[in-house]
Amino acid sequence: MNLVFSAVGVPRGRGKIERFFSSINQLFLQDLPGYLGNGTKDALMTMKDLDEKLANFIVYNYHHRTHGTTKKEPIHAWNDGGFLPNMPESLESLDLLLLHVAKERKVHSDGIHFQGLRYIDITLAAYVGETVVIRYDPRDLAEIRVFYENYYLCTAISPEISGYTVDLKEIVSARNKRKRTLKNQITPEKTVIEDIVQSKQSQLEGSEKLEPAKSKLKRYLNE
Repeated sequence: MNLVFSAVGVPRGRGKIERFFSSINQLFLQDLPGYLGNGTKDALMTMKDLDEKLANFIVYNYHHRTHGTTKKEPIHAWNDGGFLPNMPESLESLDLLLLHVAKERKVHSDGIHFQGLRYIDITLAAYVGETVVIRYDPRDLAEIRVFYENYYLCTAISPEISGYTVDLKEIVSARNKRKRTLKNQITPEKTVIEDIVQSKQSQLEGSEKLEPAKSKLKRYLNE
């Protein structure tokens, strides 16, 4: 397979994807707060909000709109074609495709250390001292998938944040905040993880009483 890049400033060299971008812009983005020229005065959206709204638009709106050329809804055109995708053998194999961010880490006696967090699972006890590959979703670091010699071992969790959805940017932001604080004091009052957990708890105040976080594994929608 050869990867051929299109020329900069020549959109006709990548017509299909440019047309899709145009549809997203005209049917979705232009009505959102923060879009220049639409006159909305609503508060700006977070990246998490935008991600959720875009996924909802594609699944429940775009795929069910009649296409101007085919005169069919995209979801019907897909199903009528009789195409059967080559599905992976397991959800763990699917992780190898979707969780593209991979890092090598060494298994310690107390688990795997990554981004200032500690990840544990009973399976890791047999691999202390070994180097493994972890795969993760940057939008949620509460858990990681662990692979050894290309074989799935387990899903390890970070007990401190297992009850929350914490992305990589939040961890980096909390770490930078901690560095600034440490410049003015000798002994830190709270750790980075404690700062993140406190922030998550503050977001939930006023809506419902927060129960103690329980370590639990997230599950796929189709499991």
